[in-house]
Amino acid sequence: MELDRIRNFVIISHIDHGKSTLADRFLELTQTISLKKMTPQFLDMMDLEKERGITIKLQPCRMEYKINNESYILNLIDTPGHIDFSYEVSRSLAAVEGAVLLVDAGKGIQAQTLANLDLAKEQNLVIIPVVNKIDLPQAKIEQATTEIAELLEIDEKEVIKISAKLGTNIDQILSVIVEKIPCPKKENSLKHFRALIFDSRYDSFKGVIAYVRVVDGEIETGQKIELFATRAKGEVRELGYFNPGFLPQKKLCAGEIGYIATGIKEAGKVRVGDTIQISNSEIDALSGYKEPQPMVFVSLYPENPNDFDLLKDGMSKLKLNDPALVFEPEAKESLGRGFRCGFLGNLHIEIVSERLKREFGLDLIISSPSVVFKITDNKNREKFIYSPGDWPESLDIKESKEPWVSLEVMTPTKYMGGILEILNNLGGKYIDTKYFLSQSSSSSSNASDRTILIYEVPLREIIANLYDRIKGATQGYASMNYRVLGFRNADLVKMEILIAGKVEKAFSKIVSSEKVLQEARFLVKKLKEVLPAQQFSVALQASLNGKIIARETMKARRKDVTGALYGGDYSRKRKLLEKQKKGKKELKATGKIKIPPKAFLEVFRG
Repeated sequence: MELDRIRNFVIISHIDHGKSTLADRFLELTQTISLKKMTPQFLDMMDLEKERGITIKLQPCRMEYKINNESYILNLIDTPGHIDFSYEVSRSLAAVEGAVLLVDAGKGIQAQTLANLDLAKEQNLVIIPVVNKIDLPQAKIEQATTEIAELLEIDEKEVIKISAKLGTNIDQILSVIVEKIPCPKKENSLKHFRALIFDSRYDSFKGVIAYVRVVDGEIETGQKIELFATRAKGEVRELGYFNPGFLPQKKLCAGEIGYIATGIKEAGKVRVGDTIQISNSEIDALSGYKEPQPMVFVSLYPENPNDFDLLKDGMSKLKLNDPALVFEPEAKESLGRGFRCGFLGNLHIEIVSERLKREFGLDLIISSPSVVFKITDNKNREKFIYSPGDWPESLDIKESKEPWVSLEVMTPTKYMGGILEILNNLGGKYIDTKYFLSQSSSSSSNASDRTILIYEVPLREIIANLYDRIKGATQGYASMNYRVLGFRNADLVKMEILIAGKVEKAFSKIVSSEKVLQEARFLVKKLKEVLPAQQFSVALQASLNGKIIARETMKARRKDVTGALYGGDYSRKRKLLEKQKKGKKELKATGKIKIPPKAFLEVFRG
């Protein structure tokens, strides 16, 4: 296929604005997938994605489209919309020339819409504006059209109005993609082979399979290859296109998006953002993308200590197609061997832990999420703290700092009261209020009435389920986005949790000294709700510097041992009750509390 017949593009939007449904219509219209095989959200390959109704992993697909009796190749990359997976979006944007910007007609432009648009503009991509869900009764089509037109500084006529659910005007988008998105640069087609890795996965037979955008030259099966950054060498065992499964071909050429089975079995040697080249060729590396900087950390330990090697293998394989995941081994006396892991947010933690359970059969102990802190000790030595277990004694700390973020919350004005109450309790700083009001409709009853509130807040407040609280306060209409600003001074303390008198390190937290009592009461109350009842009463306590500051008691689960008795002297019942009491006392003295894996997730969800 000639370069001028290739179009590479992504779909970007806020979460739940209809990306996957629009991708379904593309697959149907181009007859890439037959109607008999078609299922909703076809490109969401994981069961976890379908269950939650969100896209977690980027997914490429090659489509053939005919217009005016001419055939074109359309390489689509479907992307996630949740803020925790914005790195997936940035990697996709580096492999294409254009983006379909999708906006829900019922919800309008939201925070992640703006964030994804900024990422696309940084890559100088052609933006195709689309308003979706025009079939909804609550759709504000004119308002959404005006907003997106003014945001992009274009004529409203250029905004395409569609219903991905009903298939309305989908062919119009494909026509505009062919017309407006440029083909890959032609002058590169005669150079030595170079390809950018934008994703990867592991195959036990073929080794690491790299998802690539070929920038220069061409490559065929059997050729020797080399990775620029790691200098790892391999041989092309198979290559081809995404259809959306693997479709083997004889070669890949400049401008195309496809996959290369490298034959490399060491997962860590193939990195997203690296350049693939023919062995011994003298070329310059392609510019990759900025590496993500995880700021939320948890510790993962296998519930069965013998599963450590399985956990290690699972983490390595997940990192192949999730480069935002970082981890390193750690060991704790009470938990055994595990990993300290860095994530981009709470949803990222939930997804990875769920994938480890489903794909590798692992039950995990998960510590409470924590951000990275910076402390200065009495000898003026700086140290980064990634988990509460590493927090030194308070007397040894001269100064402590924590990361702050710039937080933007976009909300309908009628929910401002509830949002302000939440934001003002974060211990942050109010910066600005902006009104998202389209000029042409400012005097109309259909005018946009959304407000953007800008605050600077500690990152630890963001990971405490702020997103869910904001959604709950606005019936799902508000959205948020944030960016890290840097470290600032903070008065922080370590709070420990004791269950039946034993410190459970997985529940330890670093909190603000001002909110330690509030956090302690909340956490022990939450534990009382999620932990299973025992045969004996269990004390749940929060401790600060060895002093108990909050307590809840789980009542013992009781069996009526006298229920089967009838008649006779009362002493018979008393003997049974005394025997039960003695047994419970012995259990309490020697018994251990087994915390189910589900309880760890429930606690950090809040």
